[in-house]
Amino acid sequence: MSFEGDRQWDDASSFIAGLGEQAQQTFWGDLGCEVVRADGQKAVISLKAEQRHLNLLGIVHGGVLMSLIDNAMGLAVMLAYRDQKTVTANMNTHFLENTKKGTLYCEGSIMHRIGRTITLQASVTNEEGRLIAWGSGAYRIVTRTG
Repeated sequence: MSFEGDRQWDDASSFIAGLGEQAQQTFWGDLGCEVVRADGQKAVISLKAEQRHLNLLGIVHGGVLMSLIDNAMGLAVMLAYRDQKTVTANMNTHFLENTKKGTLYCEGSIMHRIGRTITLQASVTNEEGRLIAWGSGAYRIVTRTG
């Protein structure tokens, strides 16, 4: 998800709405992500996995799962540190089970911050609540927007 400009929002819902509007023109929109709920420490997003999200084996492509994890963690960071711009510095993904078409949910949450580095974790589940993938990431604060 991309955040452009120096606009400030008064509350999380309008901030998320503003991000969502901008994000539809980015990879977030192409992928088909949607925000389910989010606050200052955690974000839950969803994706309706369709044919375009599958690999040649007929299961959701690992890159789609990694993108979900990155987007959920990134949204959590953006909400927690609205006045700062961050980038993904490192990401680790564990593919635990495969899944086919259907709705996927990814919850990303902040675990730790030291200096300009924020550490997060995220999990992807399918419609049945089965754990499909788990990941962690480090995000680096690169600039302040305010």
